[in-house]
Amino acid sequence: MADSDVGTARGAYGSGGGGRRSARAVTVAAAGVLATATLAVGCGPQDPGADALRQPTARATTAPPAPAPSPTDDGKGATGDVTPPASPSVLPPASPSAPPAGPVTAPPPTARPSTAPPPPRVLLRTGSEGAQVRELQARLRQIGHFGRNPTGYYGTVTAEAVRSFQAKRGTEATGATDAVTWRKLLAMTRTPTADELDPPTERPVAEPDRRCLTGRVLCISKKSRTLAWMIDGRVVSAMDVRFGSEYTPTREGEFPVFWKSRDHVSTLYDTPMPYALFFSGGQAVHYSADFAANRYGGASHGCVNVRDKAKVAALFDQVKNGDKVVIYW
Repeated sequence: MADSDVGTARGAYGSGGGGRRSARAVTVAAAGVLATATLAVGCGPQDPGADALRQPTARATTAPPAPAPSPTDDGKGATGDVTPPASPSVLPPASPSAPPAGPVTAPPPTARPSTAPPPPRVLLRTGSEGAQVRELQARLRQIGHFGRNPTGYYGTVTAEAVRSFQAKRGTEATGATDAVTWRKLLAMTRTPTADELDPPTERPVAEPDRRCLTGRVLCISKKSRTLAWMIDGRVVSAMDVRFGSEYTPTREGEFPVFWKSRDHVSTLYDTPMPYALFFSGGQAVHYSADFAANRYGGASHGCVNVRDKAKVAALFDQVKNGDKVVIYW
């Protein structure tokens, strides 16, 4: 090679190592230009995976993701013509469930708690006995619902008197004395006296017949079934009595006492007749053990029976022969 040729070569490539460095630089620059051109043109088949990596990240939606461009695409997607992601689907609200077929069984009604007040407490009822029964009877008698003297026993007569009082006062007429009935009765009556609580007879002594208002008289009422021993119109003592049956009736009218027999025994009926005060034939006022035991469940053979032995014994001692006996209705 001529010196001129060598100089020319040095001028073109440089001398020594410097020429080699220049050649490498040219090679790198050419490669960069080629890559840039390739990206700009986008020629050749595309890698779907790489192309997907170049797409912008899509937000999660309920719609399926857009499909990647196929290898047969015209390549516009690579130059920025990317199909936008689909909008989220708006689904209609779910319709309510249809009612079950067939008849619907209603739930059983819920029992409501009762708002009715509890019934009042019963204090006295049929079969009760004692001082409070006697007071009940005395108070009912004060206002005309009990037509007898107090006995201390709550029987059918007392129950009917209570029922009458309850009906008139607008409360349930049960015949039993409950707390409400008792309070109403207390408000309408006064405290009974000793004589009202423990009267001498079961029934009130009847108004005396006019023949009983003078002298010493055994005044006997069939209506009230009472005997009142009276002196000049004043009642000295009173007692319950019973009379003969319809087959052996007790005579009515005015009679004198003509015979007294303390321990008499009937020769006709072979029956004891203690403290007998005879006033008409074989009829007399006397004590009766049967009357004391069976009350008004029986009858005499025409005599006037007394059931209180102490009272008739006292009467026997006071009455004299010649005193009057008046029997009336």
